[in-house]
Amino acid sequence: MANQPLVLVADDEPRITKLVALTLHDEGFRVVTASGGEEALRKAEEMRPDIVLLDIVMPDLDGIEVMKQLREWRPVPVILLTAKGATADKAKGLDLGADDYIAKPFHPDELAARVRAVLRRASGIAPGSGIVHIGSIDIDLERRLVTRDGKLVSLSRTEWLLLQHLAVNAGKVVLHTELLTKVWGPEYRDDLQYLRVWISRVRRKLGAAPGDPGPITTFQGIGYVLNADDPAGTAPHDAGPAEEAPTPNAPAGIARAE
Repeated sequence: MANQPLVLVADDEPRITKLVALTLHDEGFRVVTASGGEEALRKAEEMRPDIVLLDIVMPDLDGIEVMKQLREWRPVPVILLTAKGATADKAKGLDLGADDYIAKPFHPDELAARVRAVLRRASGIAPGSGIVHIGSIDIDLERRLVTRDGKLVSLSRTEWLLLQHLAVNAGKVVLHTELLTKVWGPEYRDDLQYLRVWISRVRRKLGAAPGDPGPITTFQGIGYVLNADDPAGTAPHDAGPAEEAPTPNAPAGIARAE
């Protein structure tokens, strides 16, 4: 029992915490609940959960503030529970480093699948070694740090895992299904729109202007390539603006799932 992942669920609606706790318990997780943000912080410090599910709207501290405080002392994965249609809250949460969000009301099967997927991502892709250089950007695969113009770039765990996988395969086209499977899990392998959203976020973090692909080139219908200064292979030519690149006849190299 002790090796089962521990999930902390914080929501001020008792029926929600009860539903989540029962669902995850049936799926083999250990679960502890909190009825507000302050209690969630106390229990997180005391019990050190493997993942935290936070309602965004709580009466004392909202979920986003709780997430920020949690991240100051421990890089625990966070899923935000949001009201359906609360687009601004979702975007803000993801920008501030949430690993995923689930809109309420949610299906129990979806909840368990999302928790498992985030925990898989949190375990990380096997770290590479060395530093990948892209102009003024350095991606340190060993220390898991990214700097641009000498300044640290703040990335969420999901953004890092996505960039890391591209950097390990710098100069090679990485298939859509490869990225989705490696970073999110096999149940996401066909969710191309989800991948496009996260690629766009990584591009912005690397300094690309809107509509500019920056160092991540799109190969329409195939995948993406990180154009490093010294990639392990031959980088293809620029395929044009983000998500509008024509399909190339012969990519220089394609990284396939193992």
